[in-house]
Amino acid sequence: MLFNKKNGLEKRADLRAKLKSGKLLRFPGSYSPLVSMLIEQKGFDGIYISGAVLANDLGLPDIGMTTLTEVAGRGRQIARTSDLPSIIDIDTGFGEPMSVVRTIMELEEQGLAGCHLEDQINPKRCGHLDGKQLVDRNSMCKKIKAAVSAKRDQNFLLIARTDARASEGLEAAIERARAYVDAGADMIFPEAMQNESDFAAFRKAIKVPLLANMTEFGKSDLLDYNALENLGYNIVIYPVTTVRLAMKAVEDGLDHLLAHGSQKDILSKMQHRKRLYEILHYEDYNQFDLNIFNFKI
Repeated sequence: MLFNKKNGLEKRADLRAKLKSGKLLRFPGSYSPLVSMLIEQKGFDGIYISGAVLANDLGLPDIGMTTLTEVAGRGRQIARTSDLPSIIDIDTGFGEPMSVVRTIMELEEQGLAGCHLEDQINPKRCGHLDGKQLVDRNSMCKKIKAAVSAKRDQNFLLIARTDARASEGLEAAIERARAYVDAGADMIFPEAMQNESDFAAFRKAIKVPLLANMTEFGKSDLLDYNALENLGYNIVIYPVTTVRLAMKAVEDGLDHLLAHGSQKDILSKMQHRKRLYEILHYEDYNQFDLNIFNFKI
């Protein structure tokens, strides 16, 4: 109740086992520890921690302005409230290969199950915006090799993301992905695929597990679970869905409060206190407290 049952080692082993199941694993994005608890209670397979969402939550655009300390610390907070494995976005790795080494070590210590590293240069851009620039293939491979060398738990999932589809074309993106696998990546994340045919081409060409990004308002068609599973993908992330839902509700509620001077008429749109306490296991804390302080000698 007060602590999770599983540590980082166990979560990473769980993720590796789930990847061998042949099932498409669903990882909704979490922007807070509370959301992670709800994701687990709803029965999803894992938790995704978006670099864009972490930046946005700090009031920053997704252009690589966050630091390793901010991302790793917040990643731990979001991951620790669930026994599910959590994957985190580390953008371009917070520096050159030596910095990538430190990043992987920090994430393992914080209990994360895996991360993805992308091949953009800084200042980076959201994967579904135009104007992205990429590092050369060899430079990215050096970062991947550095990340592999930093792993103390071989179950830590190292995912290489390529943004090459938009700027270099599909075949070039596939060739980059092959090089990243040769460098030691455990999984490939092909970003900003334009249609189902792009996803299928990657699956045909790449033999390691693949991650699909189903973000809203982007370049990719929003394929449903069955379509992605039939294509042979292994993980699907919904990186910004929960924060977009929350922010729309918050904005609508604030508009109503300004217009009407009271929240009385929108109580039905709110999560009830009782439901919040259920998610938090509030009564378990009360019981723990009673057991400690009402004991008899």
